[in-house]
Amino acid sequence: VQLVESGGGLVQAGGSLRLSCAASGSTFSVNAMGWFRQAPGKQRVLVAAITSGGGTTNYADSVKGRFTISRDNAKNTMYLQMNSLKPEDTAVYYCNTVPWMDDYWGQGTQVTVSS
Repeated sequence: VQLVESGGGLVQAGGSLRLSCAASGSTFSVNAMGWFRQAPGKQRVLVAAITSGGGTTNYADSVKGRFTISRDNAKNTMYLQMNSLKPEDTAVYYCNTVPWMDDYWGQGTQVTVSS
């Protein structure tokens, strides 16, 4: 599986961004997926997860109520809608299966939130 993240950018605090994760291969729809982020000098952490069928989602407390994860299995694509962004959301965002697979990490997409 190859995962390609896109949609990051520079936004002011309070703004919104929508990230996309495009997956190659036929196994996307059978895997639980997640969005992870890594801020400078910190470990990569899971911020949102979604089951294979999209029926159940979970969020880290830090993003709950502001971020929404979704997926379109027909398009092999997962999304992260990020609203009310804060400077502490600044990080490189990655998608991967949950639990993650080392070989699936992509380049990520940079999200920078200015105050």
